[in-house]
Amino acid sequence: MVQITADALGCQVKHGGLSGTPNHTAYHPRWYRERVSTYWWLWKWRYLKFVLRELSSVPVAYFVILTLVQVHALSDGPEAYADFQRWMTHPVFLTLNAISFLFVLFHTVTWFNLAPRAIVVRLRGKRVPEFLIAGSNYAAWLVISAAVAWLILRS
Repeated sequence: MVQITADALGCQVKHGGLSGTPNHTAYHPRWYRERVSTYWWLWKWRYLKFVLRELSSVPVAYFVILTLVQVHALSDGPEAYADFQRWMTHPVFLTLNAISFLFVLFHTVTWFNLAPRAIVVRLRGKRVPEFLIAGSNYAAWLVISAAVAWLILRS
């Protein structure tokens, strides 16, 4: 039979009971971890595309706010809307809008390519091929864009 004493457990005996404080230091060696650069995601296209897609939500929000400001200017009358249009012709806003537009296009294309994995469509028990789901998104985008262009350009 093995007898375990308080010293074997590393505890001190105080007034007939165990104190719970061990007789050793709380040292734990740190694990070796290879240093990783802050910009690790720049070196692989998959990671870069993911980060850019996530960052593209900022230009999407910018366009939402810009649309709300435009609607507000429209509701304030022709002079306010003319001021808004004049404001939007400033080179800073033209550049910002062009860059934001490219980010929104990137966001749209990556989402349409991701949609077949996010939405599983089954027809008669069989999974619809990914290219049909993505293709239908692109087709709808083309039709809606053509309809909007027709509405804008018909005057």
